Amino acid sequence: MTAETASPVLLPRLDEAGRAALFTEARTANTFTEEPVTDETLRAVWDLAQWPPTAANTQPLRVTFVRSDEGKQRLLPLLAEGNRAKSEAAPVVAILAADLDFHEHSDTTFPVKPGFREGLESQGREGREPMARFNASLQIGYVLLAARAHGLATGPMAGFDADAVTEEFFPGGRHRALLVVNLGHPGPDAWHPRLPRLDAADVLDFA
Repeated sequence: MTAETASPVLLPRLDEAGRAALFTEARTANTFTEEPVTDETLRAVWDLAQWPPTAANTQPLRVTFVRSDEGKQRLLPLLAEGNRAKSEAAPVVAILAADLDFHEHSDTTFPVKPGFREGLESQGREGREPMARFNASLQIGYVLLAARAHGLATGPMAGFDADAVTEEFFPGGRHRALLVVNLGHPGPDAWHPRLPRLDAADVLDFA
């Protein structure tokens, strides 16, 4: 069969239940039950979340799961006051960070371009930081979807002192905290009413 006559590859499509779980019915959770989240579940979340595209397969996202009382005591004072109770109640709080030395893995993750690691090394951390932040942010979206796919509610929060969290949990300058996400099973009155989305006409253009 020639390329001209080959049948097109049809990718699978999520059913309505899958679309609802990941997109149309997904909300930011504001309360959580005490039901724990196991190591196995968290690893399964990452098994799904590891697959997004990143430039040159750099994969700069690093995830710290905070569950212990000691870890919570370190983290909670660094959150905005309105977020502390939610994170205290959540069984897991994930700190999502960008690794500015992601290039150290390039010989493994991007072996098709010899010298790629050395080129990034020469840029220094300041030069690599925009690439690390951008690609880690792509990965973060997949983390939220992967958690939802495993039946977890998510509560992403930008209300925290990013510099203080970075210093407390990632001393040494290699990592930068980007987002804090509460994870668990939704508690009573977990959802605020859904706010409106922009109309497609305000977002889309066709060139």
